[in-house]
Amino acid sequence: MEDFSDGTRRDQAAFMAARIPSFTHFLSTYDPSLLPLADLGPLAGSATAADVIKNLPHATTIVAVACEGGVVMAGDRRATAGNMISKRDVDKVFRADEYSAIAFAGTLALALELIRLFGVELEHYEKMEGRALSLEGKANRLAKMIRDNLGAAMQGLAVIPLFVGYDERTSSGRIFSYDVAGGPYEEHRFHSIGSGSVFAKSALKKYYSDGMSVSDAALACVQSLYDAADDDSATGGPDLARQIFPVIVTVTEDGFSQLSDSEAADYAHQVVDGRMIAPDGPSSALRSVS
Repeated sequence: MEDFSDGTRRDQAAFMAARIPSFTHFLSTYDPSLLPLADLGPLAGSATAADVIKNLPHATTIVAVACEGGVVMAGDRRATAGNMISKRDVDKVFRADEYSAIAFAGTLALALELIRLFGVELEHYEKMEGRALSLEGKANRLAKMIRDNLGAAMQGLAVIPLFVGYDERTSSGRIFSYDVAGGPYEEHRFHSIGSGSVFAKSALKKYYSDGMSVSDAALACVQSLYDAADDDSATGGPDLARQIFPVIVTVTEDGFSQLSDSEAADYAHQVVDGRMIAPDGPSSALRSVS
């Protein structure tokens, strides 16, 4: 047994001897208290729980666009607590592994913990099995983790992720969305989650075209986030004064990559400059079908 600084003790032999490819499954058998939401505490189900949950930081909005040779995903930076802006510079889009990315809407604290655990889950499987999960396998593992959070979600602590990846078998980018019970659904072309998603998806119907380049897809993502922020108070637009811009990532055959702050700023300035001329954004000409 080994003692840790937090006063706990861990049996290293148990970790080494277990041949369970799922890290969360291993924890549920070794020490369930180590899993997120193993104990919701005394507030769970109490009269004050709703007030506490309402004022926890929540995150929105995420968009994803399939493009030539991969997929682009972007997220705004705002988190809200009730009707207040709790944070202006939250990162909501993360690397899951070399060929996938994950983003989230919902309860901020639980979402960050779930994303870290999902990353460990994928690493653990690869170390135990000597190979990475397929993209569908990753999507299904994430679905199980969301389903395990259903009890908390029913009390208002919901976390809804958006998962994207590059499928090496089809040489294409793929997008997976989820419901609160963990149901995985593959989305085609583009998708959005969060409170501003209805506006972002409506915008993407206008901006999206098949076979878009990575650069055009990134621009479409930022345009749609701007439209979402224009109508949804919980979505933050580009903050030029504070130099806060959307987080933009790409997943292609070269793997996961996050655009630098300066690159994200270039896209944001391009969108804002265009809105100074056309406040409602670029339009597409209607063509009659003969």
